[in-house]
Amino acid sequence: MNQPLRFSGLLLVLFLLCARAAFADVTLPALITDNLVLQQQTTVALWGWAAPGEVVTVTAGWHKQPAKATADAQGNWLVRLPTTKAGGPYTLTFQGHNRLVVSNVLLGEVWLCSGQSNMNFPVAKGSSKWMTGVVNEAEVVSNANYPAIRMFTVAQKVADAPERDVRGSWVVCSPQTVGSFSAVAYFFGQEIHATLGVPVGLIHSSWGGTPAESWTRKDVLEQNSELRPILTRYDLGLTQRPAYETALAAWKTEKAANPASKAPKPAEPQKATSNKSPYKLYNGMIRGLQPYTLRGVIWYQGESNAERAWQYRTLFPALIANWRHDWQQPALPFYFVQIAPHKGQNPEIREAQLHTLQTVPHTGMVVTTDVGDSLDIHPRDKQTVGHRLALWALSHDYGQPKRAYSGPLYRSLSVSKGRVKLQFDHAAGLQAKGGALREFTIAGPDSVFRPAQAVIEGNAVVVWSDAVKQPVAVRFGWSKSPMPNLFNAAGLPASPFRTDAWPTPTQGKR
Repeated sequence: MNQPLRFSGLLLVLFLLCARAAFADVTLPALITDNLVLQQQTTVALWGWAAPGEVVTVTAGWHKQPAKATADAQGNWLVRLPTTKAGGPYTLTFQGHNRLVVSNVLLGEVWLCSGQSNMNFPVAKGSSKWMTGVVNEAEVVSNANYPAIRMFTVAQKVADAPERDVRGSWVVCSPQTVGSFSAVAYFFGQEIHATLGVPVGLIHSSWGGTPAESWTRKDVLEQNSELRPILTRYDLGLTQRPAYETALAAWKTEKAANPASKAPKPAEPQKATSNKSPYKLYNGMIRGLQPYTLRGVIWYQGESNAERAWQYRTLFPALIANWRHDWQQPALPFYFVQIAPHKGQNPEIREAQLHTLQTVPHTGMVVTTDVGDSLDIHPRDKQTVGHRLALWALSHDYGQPKRAYSGPLYRSLSVSKGRVKLQFDHAAGLQAKGGALREFTIAGPDSVFRPAQAVIEGNAVVVWSDAVKQPVAVRFGWSKSPMPNLFNAAGLPASPFRTDAWPTPTQGKR
């Protein structure tokens, strides 16, 4: 008599388990949560996960017609929903087996803000020694009462494989929340908001000390002969790890037995979990943001690639193309900061960044030669950096073409009677701040550069040296810590440059 009852009970349990699997709760990525900002006046991607075959209905407060999607065999679903002009707050409702409501949603302008420590540098003094806070920190924090600016910081994570999501949450900008947020991102967003009067969403994903290859997809590195050595070097470092551990143990034993020993400590190869590992920050901190619809990207990075600056001429454009491809936005604006003067940064990394500006469409570059610190790689004046990034966006993306957005950029030269005349773009109202022009050098056929005199003639600069009778090349700001003073009428500094193509120290380093 008990056998049929036990059998029917087992069937009931199995049925309930199957029903639970068939009607799994709809879940959303971290980006689609309360307080978010969606890009206005476009079609935005909204996505998440559910049981395979489950129908998910998405209803937006600004749009009368709901959108529906059916989860695929892996449980992924995605809808694309039109957005109206900036405004809110609205709600988003997701209905499947369960019902989720996302509140306090704004439509506005959405920017991804990424890079290494100078993007990571917070508004207020932080826990790390280098987080010294911005200029006028107390005033900046107390004035940061902008409920229409929303900030999302991606939790730092190294991942071997692409992650489908990130960790983080949207917060409303206030004096209580702004202190730990990226200073460059905040000042950029604050100016966009103040100028346009629309909500701004800032997605901050950065990590100090990281090279560009950490933020680049693995197959992009694999498929480029100039970049493949990055992976080869990384793989070699992993194989050398056991030998390093043995050598380190022996070194420690020797030092304990003989403290006066001068035997050098073994050099540590890269760890598999290092944030400097190629492609792993892309996996852990960028892939999970896709396909959230963006207006553009701002980027502050390059210090960790300076030793391989020539390779950066290939790597940085590859990263930009990688992100544009994965967001399916081939003309995605990408505005970046040229590395500031510092004793540890060679001039070639600035040239590599200038090369990217000159060869990659829909990019913009901020020059920082006047706001750096030769002894501190983390200068505190992030207001100027954010402002100059905003100038690029306001001019190119927000219908304000009359705004000056770039300092002078070298275009061409001509030589006559021992003098070199340099022509520039963005040269209206050239001026020398604080005295005579400086940081110009000149060379003849011997490739030896000597200090030069320089004067402004209209929108051009004439350069010469009595020691160089037959000049063929000029360099400007070509040092680790230059202090040039060439500006245009808008007060924007000229980028360092060289007119020659002679070999440089990092050429061939991969």
